[in-house]
Amino acid sequence: MINPSIHGWIDKFFVEQKHSIEGVIIDEISLYDSIKKTGFIFGHIVNVDTRIPIPIANWLPTEISKISLLNTLFKMHCLVNQSVDTAKFTSDCVSFYKNLNPKSSSIFTILSSQSSSSNLEEIIHTRVQTNEDIFSKNFSHVITNALSFIDVLAFKKYLELGEIPEKYSNKIEEIVINVVSISLKSKTGISVHDELLQKLFESSVRYNKFSSVTSKNIESIDLSYLENVMEKLYIIDLAGISLWSDEKVENEERYFMYKLGEKLDLPETTVLNSIDYVNYFIVKYKSEIPYFNFSNPVKHFYDNTTESVSVLITRNKKRLVKEIQQSKELMQLLAKSTHKDLDKEEKKKIKKQLLDICKTVPSLTIFLLPGGALLLPILIKFIPKMLPSAFNENSDDDL
Repeated sequence: MINPSIHGWIDKFFVEQKHSIEGVIIDEISLYDSIKKTGFIFGHIVNVDTRIPIPIANWLPTEISKISLLNTLFKMHCLVNQSVDTAKFTSDCVSFYKNLNPKSSSIFTILSSQSSSSNLEEIIHTRVQTNEDIFSKNFSHVITNALSFIDVLAFKKYLELGEIPEKYSNKIEEIVINVVSISLKSKTGISVHDELLQKLFESSVRYNKFSSVTSKNIESIDLSYLENVMEKLYIIDLAGISLWSDEKVENEERYFMYKLGEKLDLPETTVLNSIDYVNYFIVKYKSEIPYFNFSNPVKHFYDNTTESVSVLITRNKKRLVKEIQQSKELMQLLAKSTHKDLDKEEKKKIKKQLLDICKTVPSLTIFLLPGGALLLPILIKFIPKMLPSAFNENSDDDL
């Protein structure tokens, strides 16, 4: 039986499946629907659509993500080429990822003179990794898996054109972030934690390290870059899943979906089918999706993270205090923050200097990982309590 945690799993996958031309999907919409039914689009994979069924019930989330990404990329390769050629697929896939990433990327540090399938195993391993030291493992996998479809879309472009259009993946991600952000704002009964949910989503992007939301509403968002039907279906489905995070889709939210569908030039029936399928999928698998297992999953994440960060800070208290006290400006700013709001520039200085300090304390390097800056407010909150009493005599509990 195939085991994605053991070297050689890709070759074994193709040997076991015995793919043939008869199993190739011939149109884009059918392929997208088959991918969506596996849960890959929603970030919660419930099965792998293969000719010979693969039991994944007892697999680790990372193993499921690996096999699902490989299988989805392979199906796209078969669709574009209308053929089944596993050797060409692995070679094309490795070449694609070389073109996708800059030379400074970690992709180039793992490639070797091994076979294409061995190199592809290493690449896929890096693509499904989550920031497990920062985010809840399962929560991270939901977001990472959902965004993995951008790899598949970019692979399609690469196969069709022989190259990836400049900044293609960046632009798709920018649209995703804008749509998700606006969809959250359109929700009925917005939670105080929705902004953090958006930041968690943004921190999981791959192609834009410093993504920013530029559109204010659905009318102002520019979707003209999207030309392919699979791109459009992906955007409408992601909007639907983010709107459903409050466990229902109200009339205002349906209006948002229809306006989005109109801007994407999708028929109303397609939008309605998206709403219905998102509802069906979440109702059926809600108990298995960690995100929906708590009345407020983001608050749950934040509370758990605060406790974890507290433990890390306590363990490294002496080293941290020593490093902080060596910076006069940082001490002054932290002291000021205990009784007065800091301006934007002062906050940037604190952030930069604290990140520099974290580089010197191995246990605190989690703050340097993608999304780690989200935890800095937790760190700052604990600092006054660690320093001499004279420092925090004016502090309050609301810092």
